[in-house]
Order: sequence, then structure tokens, then C-alpha cells
Amino acid sequence: MVAADTAGGRADRIESLLSARLFVEPQLRQRDRITFVSNLSGHLSLYTMDVSGGVPEPLLPPQVALQNPELVGGKLFHVCADLGQILVLIDSDGDENYVPHTIPIDGGFPEPLVPETFAGCRSHLVDVDGASRIAYFNVESRVEPLLSAVRVDLGAGAAETLWQSPYGAVVSAWTPDHARVALADSYTMGDIVLYEVVDGERRSLFGTPLEERDTASPPRPTGVRGSYGTASGRGILLTTTLYDDTGSLAYLDLGRPGEVEEVTIDGLVHDGVGELERLDHLADDRYVLTYDIDGCSWVYAGSFDEAARRFAVERVLVGEDDLSGGVLHGLDFDEESGRFVASFCTATAPTQLYVLPAGDGEPVALTRERALGLAPELLSPGEDASFESHDGLRISARLYLPSPELGFAGPRPLVYYVHGGPQGQERPNFAWFSMPLIQILTLEGFAVFVPNVRGSSGYGLEYARWVDRDWGGLDRLDHVHAMTEVLTHDDRVDVSRAGVVGRSYGGYMTLTLAARHPELWRAAVDMFGPYDLLTFMDRLPETWKPYFALAVGDPEQDHDFLVERSPKTHIEGIACPLLVIQGQNDPRVVERESRDVVEGLRALGRDVEYLVFEDEGHDVLKLGNRVRCYDAIVGFFETHLS
Repeated sequence: MVAADTAGGRADRIESLLSARLFVEPQLRQRDRITFVSNLSGHLSLYTMDVSGGVPEPLLPPQVALQNPELVGGKLFHVCADLGQILVLIDSDGDENYVPHTIPIDGGFPEPLVPETFAGCRSHLVDVDGASRIAYFNVESRVEPLLSAVRVDLGAGAAETLWQSPYGAVVSAWTPDHARVALADSYTMGDIVLYEVVDGERRSLFGTPLEERDTASPPRPTGVRGSYGTASGRGILLTTTLYDDTGSLAYLDLGRPGEVEEVTIDGLVHDGVGELERLDHLADDRYVLTYDIDGCSWVYAGSFDEAARRFAVERVLVGEDDLSGGVLHGLDFDEESGRFVASFCTATAPTQLYVLPAGDGEPVALTRERALGLAPELLSPGEDASFESHDGLRISARLYLPSPELGFAGPRPLVYYVHGGPQGQERPNFAWFSMPLIQILTLEGFAVFVPNVRGSSGYGLEYARWVDRDWGGLDRLDHVHAMTEVLTHDDRVDVSRAGVVGRSYGGYMTLTLAARHPELWRAAVDMFGPYDLLTFMDRLPETWKPYFALAVGDPEQDHDFLVERSPKTHIEGIACPLLVIQGQNDPRVVERESRDVVEGLRALGRDVEYLVFEDEGHDVLKLGNRVRCYDAIVGFFETHLS
């Protein structure tokens, strides 16, 4: 059994942290009304309230639970004010089989959208053109590796399939009249090609398709992250890493496919290490650029001069004053009033909703979420702990130590936290699972080390691609170097009392580190991590298999490599107690994968505990489950690292 907090103190602190509700993905599409995602009811749902503040009003029935917007792969919802309805993607308790629904704009019971098109599929809302009442979807087959680009006329309720591909067919941009639509195929991180369909044939716009490549001399990845058709209809504004590995803007003239021109950006004011994260369209020639700098969001609004190929920053939206040192969780623009609405949080402050007035007015907070009964000075802001790894590569990292106000003395037991992805990033982000766990661990007296080793996003495309076809290779050695050559020199940390925890890919790395470097750990927590790379890939949804065959390894051609890099191969090396946590409905790392870990270790007589959440998927989202999950993890480490 997992150690329970019978005294109640730890559970109280966990519930204090989680009393801060989520307010994310706001949209300002109705006059003076904000629609957003929150867990006010204990699970994620849709709410609305006046732009001036007030009591949030639910828009969905109480039994409907939405998914983490960051897992959805597109927009979770879109307010279609002209049609008096809201599009929303709904799955079943985390199974990620998203089905598009509509509800009345004032709320109601969901009705499937064009059910004959989306039934039996996994669908993603790419974007909506409100003026034309056209929505674009990416639709995954659940029986074969095939994805479809689907266009829906929301006014007429009619759908058409534009193209199909095993590598994406994601609508990337369109001309104002929707006569030309750019589609994107993605092979591995940043390796993206753009094309359009002309008379039933694919015509390349940017990048070299996989089947046309010289395997002896592969092309440089394009690094496209966002793209929009310009107001003139003559070209596409896009992000690319061709001119700068950390991202820049470029222009694609639709009259000259295959060529892009660099776009000069004037007016950026940030400094630090990071990358251009995304490009979003506001209206006409106005856009928003979002940067990830040292893990923190910087957001700029500006205008694009198509003739001069220049982007001029007009306003810093996020990155300064009250909206600094943290992470953006949604931004929307109301063209009529010129106002923005944003969601923002830091490592120690929960998500808040803000209205940014037109012009240069100061942000106005609409919410005042806080950790109940916990003074801000008791939480840990973390400190930079970046280091040079075994081969000299700079690795970004943060170390979270208990607040001096808590009165802990002496070197602190260490929890080593590995993020998921692998091409993800741990950031000062209170919104989702990681940061509340980090904070409760520091409140209980642990130090928490959080590295963004090679393969992480946020530091340029080359850095992120280090992990492709090398799971458990140089990334593993970065972690070992941190434990043996970096943290050993910090007398505030006791590496002889260390535990490791990770989710998803982080769970894979947790199992790998525990098995291959058992001398480093006294306890380990694996949350839905791949155990046998061959069975993991075989159990994936069919549409995800082509990507993993390219990015991780082909199960047939790279069989021996995948066996060698699987934690299963090294399972006999696991000596420390292990806690395994799993969502029953997880489609990414299915429950059978985690059960294989547990059964394999129990057959060896090892100490392993298993916690399964029957109504969760590849996350732990529902309030009661999160309290139980955090309590289990912290109690496990308190038992074994004391």
C-alpha cells in the first residue's frame, strides 16, 4: 500500500495548493463576455463571465469532463458568435477520442457536429475562420495510419475531405477566399513540409517530401511552427528555423513555391536563451509572436508589411511587470474594442485571467486565485541551476529548495524530476501537474531538481532533435552527469537520499535510470512511462505509428536497438522501491504497459506499488484523483528518502 498521510498535514497542504482553480484558454468573441476553461467543479469544463468580472457561469452539463487543452492537439473549443454556438471537442475520461460537438452560446447539452464525418474517429479542431464560417479539422482514423484534412461549412453543416496522409495533412494556412489551402505533413520534430492540392494532385510549397529525398543527403528541416495566409491572398507568413535555429519569420510567395524569404523583426526587447514558440493571427496584417525565453513567455503584437518583408512590434503584451516570469495559457483579441484577454501564471502564482485594454493600458486582473492558507513566501520560486554536461553542452535546469521560512536545516533529500515529451520543457508553470507537485515536495522539505536535458523544446530545433532515435542515450547521460558531477557539489542537497520521478517519456527515463544506474536512487516513481519500446509502439494508436517509427526507431529495421534501449531489458537492475501510476483510459501508454512493469518486478521479488485511476488517461486531472496522486507520491518519497 502507498503511504497515507494519517496525520492530515500533508493532505491539507496538497488541498491548499489545489484550491487554486484553473482559468485557461480564454476567448473574447462575444461583446463583453469571456469564455474559458476551468476546473471550478473539480474537473475541466467550459465557463463564461462578464469581461468586467463576476461569477462564472457553466456552459456544459456537470457530467461532461474536458481534456487538458495541451494534450488535445488543436483548439479545445471555439466561440462562433455569429452562429450563436460554441464548438467543443469532447472525449471520454481521457481516452483522447475527441468528437466535435456544438452547444448554444449560452450553454446547453452538446450535439455532435456532422456525425457522419467524425463518428469513430479522433478529431482535432485546427482553426475557425469566423468571417467565412469555415472550420478546419484534422481527423485521425482509428483503424489505419491515415489522417484527413476536413473542411466544414458551419453555416450549412456540410463537410468535405481535402486530402489524406499518414504524416499529418494538417491545414496550415489558407487564402482569404479559401480557394487555396496549404497543408502540412510532419515527419519528426521540425521536419515539416507544406503543400497544396491542385486537381487532385499534391503540389509542394515548401520543403522536400519524404519520398523525394536522397537518404544519403537529407534536407535541412524547415522548422515550421505556424503559418497564415496574408490578407492580400498572395503569400504565407510563417515561422522557420532556416535562418535562425531558435526561429524567425519568413514569407512564402504563393506565386513562387519552394522559395521563402526572411522577414525582419523590429522591436523585440527580451534577452536570454529561448526560441520563437508560435505565430498567431489577429486581424488583417496584424499578428502575435510568442517567445519562450528561459522558460518564460514573451508575447508581442505587431503588423506585417508584406511588400517590405518586415514585422514591426507595436506592443509588448506579456513579459513585463505583472505578466512576467511565467507562462501564457491562452490569448485572444477582440477586434472591435481592441482589447486582449489572457491567462498567465508563474511557479508560485496560479493561473489568472487578465484583460489588456486597447492601447498601452495596464493589465486588469479578473481573478485572484491563490493557494489557500499558504503565504506566498512559503512557496519556492526556484533558482537557475544550468550546467555543462558530459560533452560540454549547456543544459538548462532549475533547483527548487524549501523556503527559508519553513525552517528546514541541513542538506535536503532530493527528488529528481524528469519532464515528458521527450520534446517538452519544464517551465515556471503552476497550471498543470508538475508545479503543484514540486511545491508540495518543497513544503515537505525536499529539494527538487528539474533539468531540461538535450531533446527538450525551448532552446532551438537542433537541441530538441538531439533525442531523435536516441531515447536513453545521450539524454540519459545528461541526467547521470547532473547526479554525479553537478549536484554532488551542492552542500544544500543530499544526493545519498535521492529519488527520481517522471511522467510519460519522463516515466520511461525514470525506469531507465532506476534500472541502469541503481546506485543513484533510493526510490522511483514512474507515471505511465513506456517499458518495452516494442510493445509500447505496437500498442499506440495507428496514426501515431509512422511518427514513432521515424523519431524513435522502426520496430522491424531497428528491432535490436529498441530492445537495448527498453527499460525491460535492464529490469533486473532495479533495486529501489518503485511506485507505478497509470490512467486506465490512456491511449498513449496503455495500462497493459504499466502492468507489465509491475508484474515483471513482482516476479523478481522487488518492492513495487501500483496505483491506477479508472477515470483518467495520460494525465491526472480530476481534483480527487490529483489529491490522491500527489499524496501517494509525496508519501512514497517520505517513506523511502527519510
